Amino acid sequence: MKDASPSILKDHFLIAMPHMDDPNFAHTVIYLINHNDQGAMGLVINRPNGLNLADVLEQLRPDSAPSVLCQSLPIFSGGPVQTDRGFVLHPKGPHFQATVDLGELSLSTSQDVLFAIAEGHGPASHLIALGYAGWGAGQLEAELADNAWLTCPADQAILFETPYDQRLGAAAAVLGIDLNLLTAQAGHA
Repeated sequence: MKDASPSILKDHFLIAMPHMDDPNFAHTVIYLINHNDQGAMGLVINRPNGLNLADVLEQLRPDSAPSVLCQSLPIFSGGPVQTDRGFVLHPKGPHFQATVDLGELSLSTSQDVLFAIAEGHGPASHLIALGYAGWGAGQLEAELADNAWLTCPADQAILFETPYDQRLGAAAAVLGIDLNLLTAQAGHA
């Protein structure tokens, strides 16, 4: 009998296959924060939403001008769920009012992490996102079975050091794959 429990992909990348036509996920790479038999949660790491940290801080602290540094820190569209909620993915270390340890990484959801980044004493490496990607029980497994995603272990260099527009290709390269050479067609022998 086949084991029906999901393979746990926490701390992995989901790499959208070239034929992915869902506009929320086409050409994306997602860092999986959590994955268990109840579902999965992740952040899209290669799709900036057009805002920067200065834009967000102007809403949170309208009486304080954000530093020039904040204008160069992009905000990512983390996914289509709760797009008004912020998430900061960063290496394990500093704790803020709402920080969850994920192993080598942490996820902070409180405003104090944004203020610390703006003031230069927050985590040096970080990814700031609005919204997240979520799957119910069995949903991600079904998408994997339909060949919608490739998976590979997450790599902090891709998360924090690779330019966002190169992250999809870099994640696929971990598997030795060039996404431009893949097709949605399946062959049968």
